[in-house]
Amino acid sequence: MLKEQLVKLRKKHKKTQEDIAKILGITRPAYTAYESGNRQPDYDSLIKLAQYYDVSLDHLLTGKEKVENKNENLFFFDMEGLTAEEIEDIKRHIEYVKWKAQQERGKNNG
Repeated sequence: MLKEQLVKLRKKHKKTQEDIAKILGITRPAYTAYESGNRQPDYDSLIKLAQYYDVSLDHLLTGKEKVENKNENLFFFDMEGLTAEEIEDIKRHIEYVKWKAQQERGKNNG
């Protein structure tokens, strides 16, 4: 998957293999080997590529973003001092509000 992502991202950014090789500080043939799958980039090169293309390493390696557990996506709330049961209540309430909003949208569109 990495080799496909490298080609896709490079073309999306309208760059040549030579351009990306210079960014990485390697030769064009070395970079070409990454895109053909004959050679794997080292860790530092992967990081440079992800930063250059402004994507996560997950996206670079798999083409997909890591999907966070939606139940752990409550970082914007102050959860300090709450029990696990109270946090679960908050999660259920959020799901209810989302459901209610969908119902309201359905009525307005129907």
